[in-house]
Amino acid sequence: MAPKFGTSGLRGLVTELTPDLVADYTRAFLSACPHGGAVHVGWDLRPSSPEIAEVVMETAQAQGLPVHCCGALPTPALALAAMQAGHAAIMITGSHIPADRNGLKFYVPEGEISKEDEARILSALGQGSAGASAPRNDTPGAVGAYAQRYVDAYGSAALAGLRIGVYQHSSVARDVMVQVIEALGAETVALARSETFIPVDTEALDPETRAMLGGWCSDNGLDAVISTDGDADRPMVADASGAVVPGDVLGALTARELGAAVVCTPVNSNTMVHELGFGAVRSTRIGSPFVIAAMEEALASDSAARVVGYEANGGFLLGFTASAPAGMLAPLMTRDCLLPILAPLAAARAAGVSLAELVASLPQRFTAADRIQGIEPEVARAFLAKLTESAEARSAFFEDTGPETGIDVTDGLRVNFESGDVVHLRPSGNAPEFRCYAEADSAARAEALMRGHLERLGKELIE
Repeated sequence: MAPKFGTSGLRGLVTELTPDLVADYTRAFLSACPHGGAVHVGWDLRPSSPEIAEVVMETAQAQGLPVHCCGALPTPALALAAMQAGHAAIMITGSHIPADRNGLKFYVPEGEISKEDEARILSALGQGSAGASAPRNDTPGAVGAYAQRYVDAYGSAALAGLRIGVYQHSSVARDVMVQVIEALGAETVALARSETFIPVDTEALDPETRAMLGGWCSDNGLDAVISTDGDADRPMVADASGAVVPGDVLGALTARELGAAVVCTPVNSNTMVHELGFGAVRSTRIGSPFVIAAMEEALASDSAARVVGYEANGGFLLGFTASAPAGMLAPLMTRDCLLPILAPLAAARAAGVSLAELVASLPQRFTAADRIQGIEPEVARAFLAKLTESAEARSAFFEDTGPETGIDVTDGLRVNFESGDVVHLRPSGNAPEFRCYAEADSAARAEALMRGHLERLGKELIE
């Protein structure tokens, strides 16, 4: 599949992310978007990332723009460093997708690019090099500053007495997770560090990984297991039994602990957030640019609004200066993995309850999500259009769910049923994946809905 540009930046097969293509997108970004006079560059741990980063840095230098080389680091750490300096940033990462693919994520000095920025970048493609020359400086302190942000905010006793497993795999945050958790007083157990890139999708963990989590908890006496996706803008948290806490539950808990008044979250997030007493909950299309746009709209109406955003994958965005147990947290308008890991764990510990008990105190709505691979976006969109346009086609496809009470086409097709069940189908915009989200009154029912409809998608579109 040819590289595509959209909500997650530029992504494609490594073989198709040629130096010319990478340079073209880099030049287009730097010419079309504000950059503050310099660009920070970082990358994840997949094998192709350093070479692509070199092309990005050389291209920026040739455009006359100084480069701050931050090395391998979490995406939110890069974004934090660039935003604090008032500079642009480019992260080389394919996030959770396999190592044969990679991509670029772009940041203006205020944070992640908007949909309007995307359009400007696409319009600026095809420009030649300026032929200038600018310096490159190593900037190794970004990871330390990112870690210190949370040590200062939560303090040395926030997680005291807890024993936490860190599923390290090939996450670029595998070391900083250990550093921060230990600095907050917990004991850590490093688990399954890999020098081969593993595409961990925290929103759709495979059954083998879920089984490993339970085994690790039992074997090591753990209170929780934490991890992230490849570039560390999505969290993963499992309780002491190894049961994964969904990202949208982590998001709701984090929003509550920080005292948020306005929550912006995509339409596929767990609907229990509407029952938690926030001043407003704004549903958006799926993707951080849409969440950020809703947050910015809220802040435009009230600059003092206590607004946050999160996605169903758990990536959390902080839009106001929040109080934490030991200090203040400045805004960070990009998806972050550490805050939605730390806030629920610290809240449970402060309340003297387990993480599972904290989660059980929430309104009991349950979600499940996964994807079927090998379905090209064009095929998925055509199938979805048929379902959207035809009640008869929906009745046949959703045959075991009972009468529908309404559909939502904010992003993909979300169908609500009389039983309270929800099934949401959405094709990926830049990968051969078709995702299914389900919500129900029990975890087992949500999982069964999701698995059953993924199986049907496979029969309809692959077999």
